[in-house]
Amino acid sequence: MPEGHTLHRLAGHLTEAFAGRPVRVSSPQGRFADGAALVDGQVLAGAGAWGKHLFVAFASGLRVHVHLGLIGQLDVHRGLDDVPAPQGAVRMRLVGEDPDGGWALGDLRGAITCAVLTPEQVEAVVRTQGPDPLRPGSDPDLAWQRIRRSRKAVGALLMDQKVLAGVGNVYRAELLFRHRTHPLRPGATLRSGQWEAMWTDLVALMHEGVRTGRIDTVRPEHTPEAMGREPRKDDHGGEVYVYRRTGQPCLVCGRPVRTEELEGRNSFWCARCQPTFRSRAVG
Repeated sequence: MPEGHTLHRLAGHLTEAFAGRPVRVSSPQGRFADGAALVDGQVLAGAGAWGKHLFVAFASGLRVHVHLGLIGQLDVHRGLDDVPAPQGAVRMRLVGEDPDGGWALGDLRGAITCAVLTPEQVEAVVRTQGPDPLRPGSDPDLAWQRIRRSRKAVGALLMDQKVLAGVGNVYRAELLFRHRTHPLRPGATLRSGQWEAMWTDLVALMHEGVRTGRIDTVRPEHTPEAMGREPRKDDHGGEVYVYRRTGQPCLVCGRPVRTEELEGRNSFWCARCQPTFRSRAVG
């Protein structure tokens, strides 16, 4: 499932391609036909994201709410001489004049959510979400208050969108490694300073993801160039410490990376760099 940086990056692409101009909105597949008719021909005001939710705003105040889910994708093309016929099951198609010339095209496929919402309905969706590290003004204390009161594993809490919006399996695994925290450590055992450091790191990592379109989490001393190793080859791209590196040597200590299912998703960690948490409390 795409993580939060992907949705914020898409929002930027949509804004650059369509904002400020009338846009034709259709549903070649047919499943979004009624919704498309509500906003077809309106000026697209801009797009934004909260966590894994994308919102495309129109001049009327209506928003198209998109959640890509596991297989969804939204492809944006610019500078087209002609608008091609839809390929595959296109749920929503956006067509407008590209500000740099030619046509701009956006095709949405495979999303689990594509619906027209009012501003009030958008607010209701946002209220279900935790703070988003990519949104200016997001309050990390809102997440901390949930984490500090929970005995659930911190690895599960970081993936709970009600606690923290936009974090998926890659950022979860890599953030915990960078802060030497075992994924099964109870949230309530974290100290506030540890959470503050995690949040600051996450903000920087995710903003870099928006900039580059990939997730890179290794520090300069652990890059392929610095270590004299081959670059990582994976569909997800990016240089990482533990995500999808099961059995491979840890880039820091050399011990094989481990994996185990945590609430239905694979969790990756290094047993030496992220030792099992043991409380020092005296019974």
